[in-house]
Amino acid sequence: MKFLYLSIDLLSLAGPLLLSFDRRVAFFRKWKALFPAIGIMLLIFIPWDMLKTAYGVWGFNPDYLCGIYIGNLPLEECLFFICIPYACIFIYECLNAYVVTDILKKIHRPLLYFLAAFLLLVAAFNYGLWYPAFTFPYTAVLLLTLMLRFKSPYLSRFLLAYMVSLIPFLLVNGILTGSLIEEPVVWYNPNEILNLRIGTIPVEDTMYSLGMLLSVVTWYEYFKCKMGMCGVNH
Repeated sequence: MKFLYLSIDLLSLAGPLLLSFDRRVAFFRKWKALFPAIGIMLLIFIPWDMLKTAYGVWGFNPDYLCGIYIGNLPLEECLFFICIPYACIFIYECLNAYVVTDILKKIHRPLLYFLAAFLLLVAAFNYGLWYPAFTFPYTAVLLLTLMLRFKSPYLSRFLLAYMVSLIPFLLVNGILTGSLIEEPVVWYNPNEILNLRIGTIPVEDTMYSLGMLLSVVTWYEYFKCKMGMCGVNH
C-alpha cells in the first residue's frame, strides 16, 4: 500500500486529463490560464500545509507514502494540490459548457452570505482550534471580497461546480481519512478540529476545499479574461 496516496492523486487526475480534449469543452485550450492560477494557490496552501504539519494539526501515515518529501510534506500531498484542483476546475468548465441555465443565479448570493457569516461565527467561538480558526475566516473573507468588492459574475456557476465536486470529494477524502482502509492516510489532531465528521472526514475539509478551489477559479477567470477568453463556455 506504499503507493496508495499517489495512486489516488493520479486516478483523480486521469479522467479529467483524458477528457480535456473534448471538442465542446476544449479544456486543454485553457491550460495557460489554469496552471498559473494553480501556481498562485500553491504559494498560499503549500506553506499553510507545511505549517500545520509542523505544528501537528495533521500528519501523514508513512505506510501509504512513496517516501519522497518536499520539506515536511510528502510528494503525494503536494501533488494533491495540483491533481484535485485540475479535476474540479474541469468539472466547472464541463458544467459551463453543458448546463446552459445558470441554476443558482438567483439564490447563490444569499447562500454565500449566510455561509460566510456562519463560518466567521464558528471561527470566533473556536479560535483556539487551529484548523477552523484559520480555514473558516480565509474562506469567508474570500467569499465576501469576491461578492462585495469585485461582484464576481462566476460565483453562481462555481457554487454549482463545487456542489457537484463534493461527490468525488467524499470518495477521495473518505479513503484518505480512513474509510475502506485499516488506518487513515491523513490523520488529524483531535485537539485542533471541531471533531464533527462526515463519515471519517472532518467537516473543516469541506471548507478547506471550498477556499482552495475558489482561490484557483478566481485567478483562473482573471487569467482567462487577460487572455481574451472571458465568457468562454458561459
